[in-house]
Amino acid sequence: MPRLDTIEMVEDMIRKAKTFPSKNQLWRRLPKQVQYNTFKRILDYLESSNKITYDKDGTIVWIFADNPKLKRLLKEAKKIR
Repeated sequence: MPRLDTIEMVEDMIRKAKTFPSKNQLWRRLPKQVQYNTFKRILDYLESSNKITYDKDGTIVWIFADNPKLKRLLKEAKKIR
């Protein structure tokens, strides 16, 4: 099972880069070593939580809406029941 700090490390790398050409390139650029099976499990989690997606050529793309302007708009929006 991946630890939270490992998940956050992978998440931060993808978020900062916005895209990665392949899983292998991302895995090799991580600041600390992670077993490949653990790494694949983290990517599966990020995909299932709608934070990343894969382009048709295998590129990893960050899709999670986490910019400050969007957060402010959601906070100020009126709630409809």
